[in-house]
Amino acid sequence: MDSGNSELAEIKQQLMTLNRPKKPKMLVVDDEPDNLDLLYRTFRRNFNVFKADSGIQALDVLKAEGEVAVIISDQRMPEMKGTEFLSKTVPEFPNTVRIILTGFTDIEDLVEAINSGQVYKYITKPWDPNELKSVVQRAAETYELLNQRTEELQRAHKQAQLLCQVLQFAQAANTLEESLAPLSETIGRYFEADICILQGVEDKALTALSGIYSYDGSAENGLADDPLVAEAIAAQSLQAAVNVSREQNLSQVEHYQASGIQAHLSLPIIYKDQVIGILSLQWKQPCQLHPDDLDSLNLVSQTLALALASLK
Repeated sequence: MDSGNSELAEIKQQLMTLNRPKKPKMLVVDDEPDNLDLLYRTFRRNFNVFKADSGIQALDVLKAEGEVAVIISDQRMPEMKGTEFLSKTVPEFPNTVRIILTGFTDIEDLVEAINSGQVYKYITKPWDPNELKSVVQRAAETYELLNQRTEELQRAHKQAQLLCQVLQFAQAANTLEESLAPLSETIGRYFEADICILQGVEDKALTALSGIYSYDGSAENGLADDPLVAEAIAAQSLQAAVNVSREQNLSQVEHYQASGIQAHLSLPIIYKDQVIGILSLQWKQPCQLHPDDLDSLNLVSQTLALALASLK
C-alpha cells in the first residue's frame, strides 16, 4: 500500500471513530403496563427504548423521535389493532423492522400483514424471552443492512449528480477564474461544509486565483498560512484534521482561532503528476463525513483535475 492509500485509510479510521454508532432506537407498544415495562427492561441495555400504550400514542412518539430500528407491537389493543398501527408506519419509515405480539389466532390479519411487508415476524404470547431476543437481534441486523444499502444507493446517486455538475460548470465557464466560485459552492454544499475553497496552485505555490463558498457568507481565505495545505501540496496527498483542537500544529494557527474551524480536509488537485489546485473543505464542528465520502472526494478531485486543466 502506498503512502497516499495509507493516509486515506488512517483518515477513514478516524472518521469511523468519530461516527461510532449510538444505540439503535426501539419502540414497544402494548396497552398492558406490565408487558410494556417487561419489554422495556428486556431491551434497554442494547437499545434506546421508547414506550407507548396505544397505536395513537406510538404514532405521536414516532413523529417526535423519528425513525426507529425496530417496533414491537401488541396486536389486540383498544382503538387500533397492532397491524393497523404498523401499516401506518410503512410509508414514512420503510426500513423499520416490525414485530407483532399476539395472544390470539388472528391468522387472517397476520398473514395479510406479513405478506404486504408490514410485519417481519409475529411472536405468540406468552413469549419466550430468549426467542424474542433472538428475533429482535436479527431484526436490528436487518434494519442496519437495509439502511446501509439505502445509504449506498443515495450516496451513489448524489455522487453522480455532483460529478455531472462539476463537468457542466467547467464546460460553461470561459476561463479558469469563472469556474472556481460555482465549483466551490457546488462541492461545499454537497459535503455540507461551512467553508469550501478551490484555489489554483503553480510551481507548488498557491496562486491568486480562488473561489470561496461560505455557508454564512463570512469566509476568509487563510490557506496561505495553513500547514495542512502546505503538506497536501508537498506530499501530493489528502491531508485531514478531523478535530482541530487535538492537532497541536493547527490549534494555535490564527486562521483556525479566528474562524472557529474544527475540521479541515485539504485535497490536492493533481494533473499529470503536478499539483494544479487545492480543494479545502472546512467545518465548524468535528468532521461528520461518512468514511465512504472520502471515495467521493477522490473522484471529485480527479474530475476537477480534468476540468481545471482544460481551462488553463
